[in-house]
Amino acid sequence: MNSRKKTISIMVPTYNEEENVELMYKALKEMFKKELPNYQYEILFIDNKSRDNTRNLIRKICKKDKNVKAIFNAQNFGQFNSPYYGLLNTTGDCTIMVAADFQDPIEMIPKFVKEWENGYKIVIGIKTKSQESKIVYFLRSLYYKLIKKFSEVDQIEHFTGFGLYDKDFIKILKDLDDPEPYLRGIVAELGFERKEIPFTQPKRERGKSSNNWYRLYDGAMLGITSYTKIGLRFATILGFMVSFLSVLIAFIYLILKLCMWNSFQAGIAPLIIGVFLLGGLQIFFIGFLGEYILKMNQRIMHRPLVVVEEKINMSKRGEKKN
Repeated sequence: MNSRKKTISIMVPTYNEEENVELMYKALKEMFKKELPNYQYEILFIDNKSRDNTRNLIRKICKKDKNVKAIFNAQNFGQFNSPYYGLLNTTGDCTIMVAADFQDPIEMIPKFVKEWENGYKIVIGIKTKSQESKIVYFLRSLYYKLIKKFSEVDQIEHFTGFGLYDKDFIKILKDLDDPEPYLRGIVAELGFERKEIPFTQPKRERGKSSNNWYRLYDGAMLGITSYTKIGLRFATILGFMVSFLSVLIAFIYLILKLCMWNSFQAGIAPLIIGVFLLGGLQIFFIGFLGEYILKMNQRIMHRPLVVVEEKINMSKRGEKKN
C-alpha cells in the first residue's frame, strides 16, 4: 500500500510585499500544521521585481525552510505572466494560488482541498462580496457581465485566479505555450469540471496595492481581446448604422432644399456636428482595433512569459523553461 503523503503547492505572487511575506509564510505553515497535517507542503514565491525588501525576506525564509522556493524575475512582467509562470513551476499533486496581501483568505484552503479529495480537479473561490471600494466592485461586476454576455466561452464572474488546480490541469497549462495567458478565461474554456466556493474579500490591511486604473484596464482589455469579438462586431454594426443615418439625413436635407429652395437654410452646424461625430467614432474604434492588433503582435513575437534572474531551492525536475 502506497503511504506517500500528497504534496500541496502554494504559489504566492509578490510585488513590494515586504509587510506581508513573512506573515503569509507563518500563516500558511500554521494552517498546514493545524488543518492539513496529513499533507506535505511546497510554498513557491514568485517575485515580480520588487523594489522594497521583499526579496531579502524571501531569501531568509528559503534559507531556513527548504520546502519554500523562490523565483525572482529579472523585470516586472505584469500581473498575468508572472503568476502563470509560477503555476507552471510548482511540483505538488495540486497547486493553490494565493495573493500575498491576504485578500485571498487562506482559511479557504482546507475547503479547496476537501473538494479536491472529493474528485474536483479545479476548485475556485468566487468573490461574491468585497470590502473594497464599492465603485471598483460595481465596475468589476459590469465588466464580468459584459465579457460573459459576449464571449463564446462561459466566463466566470468575480474569479481572480484564487483557487486549487490539480497537477493534470497544470500540465494542460504547460502544454498551452501561450505568451499572453489569461488564466481566468483558460479555466473557463479548457478546465475540468470545477467546484465554485463563494467568499467575501477582506480589505488589504498592510502595504499598498500595485493595482491602479491602468492595470485594471490592461487586464480588462486582455480578457476582451482574448475571448470576445464584441469590439470589432460593434464597430462594424455601429459604422453601418451611422452611415445609413448619414445618407438618410442627407436625403432629407436634399428633399427639403428642393422643396424650399429659397427659405430652407441648412447652415453649417449639421456639417460640424457630423464631422465631429464621425471623427470621434473613427478614433475610438481605431484605438479599439489597435488593442486587438497589439495582442496579436505580442503572441506573434512569442516572447517568454518571464526572464528569471534567480531561483532558490528549485530542482531541475519538473521545471518549466521560460
